[in-house]
Amino acid sequence: MAHFDENAKPFGNKWLDERIGLNTLTRVLQTEYWIPKDINFLWAMGMVLAATFGVLLLSGIFLLMYYKPDANLAFDSVNYTIMTEVGYGWLWRHVHGVGASIVFLIIYIHMFTGIYYGSYKRGRELIWLSGMALFVAFSAEAFSGYMLPWGQMSYWAGMVITNLFSLGSIEAYGLVEWIRGDYVPGDAYLTRFFMLHVLLIPLVIIGLIVLHFGTLRLPHVNNQEGEDFDYKEAADLYKAGKVKESKVIPFSPVFLSKDIFVMGVYFILFFYLVFYNFEFAMDPVNFDPADGLKTPAHIYPEWYFLWSYEILRPFNKDIGLIAFGVAQAALFFLPFIDRSPVVAPAHKRKLFNIWFWALVVIMIALTALGKLPPEGIYNDLGLFFAVAFLCMGPLLVWITIKEKNEMKGA
Repeated sequence: MAHFDENAKPFGNKWLDERIGLNTLTRVLQTEYWIPKDINFLWAMGMVLAATFGVLLLSGIFLLMYYKPDANLAFDSVNYTIMTEVGYGWLWRHVHGVGASIVFLIIYIHMFTGIYYGSYKRGRELIWLSGMALFVAFSAEAFSGYMLPWGQMSYWAGMVITNLFSLGSIEAYGLVEWIRGDYVPGDAYLTRFFMLHVLLIPLVIIGLIVLHFGTLRLPHVNNQEGEDFDYKEAADLYKAGKVKESKVIPFSPVFLSKDIFVMGVYFILFFYLVFYNFEFAMDPVNFDPADGLKTPAHIYPEWYFLWSYEILRPFNKDIGLIAFGVAQAALFFLPFIDRSPVVAPAHKRKLFNIWFWALVVIMIALTALGKLPPEGIYNDLGLFFAVAFLCMGPLLVWITIKEKNEMKGA
């Protein structure tokens, strides 16, 4: 039978430990959760991402107090009430707008770091899959939030994206109307996306963040060399004095202090953008009220969707939808496409290193082209890079087979 100390201070460490195993929880999740010593600042991007999501939640709550989810009032509630009538309302809008944009920069850095160091291989498939599910959830959150200011680009980008659910030649316009709640975006459409943005999708994101951190606990995070070893055994050997230098460090306080330092530098840059360069996160076309009778000259999504938008655009609607779907699914299935037994950073895998940097260049090119009008040489280049992106999957399969054969012949 457990013994309880009646003199323990209520809600003190000892009182909590007797009831929820606080010390055990701290030991398992922090002081005895071992992190490889040879990792760089790129491994802090996960914590930076979680912190940015926290900032988005906080700023979103303040904006929620004054926003009106009504097609007749939404535009003025954002551009007049929040920006001019509410004390420091402009600041919260800038924080939210910059955060919504910069969070995708962090996601892409985090994603490419995982690809470069092979952090999706050897038992870490669930880490990658939960991370990609987070990417989808953040994308849905960003898209639903982009609708809320109810400006011209909000309206027409929403019109184009929801039209994708007609599934090309299948012409499932009934599904599109069901999603919108009307034939065109209107009141029902706005309130639905408002509910998704402020309630449903944030709950999904929180659940996926918990799952993502949970999947890190058993296989542990990868290291710069792709070395596989028993983290607990490495820690025990160092504590017993059997090795001079430990390969691992405790998550708290050692690695956590590094995370906090990186976050400190990041938030200096973040608030510099908030105060001095917030324009990049706000499309000037979106400062015109939504008008269903006046189509913008060139419709495009935010920068973080441009690469996938450009894969969709050069083809006809059926082939474009297939190409778009394949491009999204390919990233999910990366651990199952790259089945090479070699677990090492890209610079130690000659062919994979070329493949990786080609992927980076292709995605940057697609992003740049997605903002340009689809005409002349821009359309030709868009088609070239879209096809190049779609060829990256089969190319990785070939690299995998070649590395397997080299391992057998060694």
